[in-house]
Amino acid sequence: MGETSDRCEILPDPAALARRVAEWMTAAALAAKDKFRVSLSGGSTPKTLYQLLASDEFSARFPWQRVFWYWGDERFVPHDHPDSNYRMVREAMLTKAPVPAENIRPIPTDGSPLDAASRYERTLQEAYGGKILDPTRPLFDVTLLGLGADGHTASLLPGEPVLEERQRWVAAVSHGRPETRITMTYPVIDSSHRVAFLVTGREKAAILRTIRAGSSAAPASRVRPVGELFWFVDQAAASESSVKMSRGR
Repeated sequence: MGETSDRCEILPDPAALARRVAEWMTAAALAAKDKFRVSLSGGSTPKTLYQLLASDEFSARFPWQRVFWYWGDERFVPHDHPDSNYRMVREAMLTKAPVPAENIRPIPTDGSPLDAASRYERTLQEAYGGKILDPTRPLFDVTLLGLGADGHTASLLPGEPVLEERQRWVAAVSHGRPETRITMTYPVIDSSHRVAFLVTGREKAAILRTIRAGSSAAPASRVRPVGELFWFVDQAAASESSVKMSRGR
């Protein structure tokens, strides 16, 4: 895949970032004429975003009936476990907004991790209507991603074989880790009209600097969507960057 152009916006703090992304997502969803598929990220910054979307300020104008919710990755724990990304989104947004139950498509965490990954792959393929991703017809309208201080995104972790996976849409990640995770792979993450990294905190500044400078081999630096790539960054995360953080790269 060729070089992806991107846009970057710096916001004063995590709250301002969440509000900006809530407005951006709402505008994109309202502009869509059909089903609108979103791939969700875990983490504290997205949690604030989800709470905002379910708030009185946004809920009444967000087109809940035709938005479908998926998860980019999940820890292999029960859905009611404190570490579950599904539970976090459910408590922050899904139980507080008029979300149709059939529009919620969480990653299964029962059975074996490999079986759960295969089942979620089938769920995605059924939604897409095929098993081969067409660059001209992205699976997702919006994919939200976070950035770890080690450069990981979703559960695409440094040094893991999943980084080279190009056939499977969803994979289990367990090698050398205390907990097994289920993650979408690069081909599925890249199959999006809009991919947005939400990055907050000074601890992310160093890795963000290297990624934006084009000198990083971190997993997050390898995301190349067929559509647009957005970076929503707070001032703390941008604080150590010697690279001009502007719209465009």
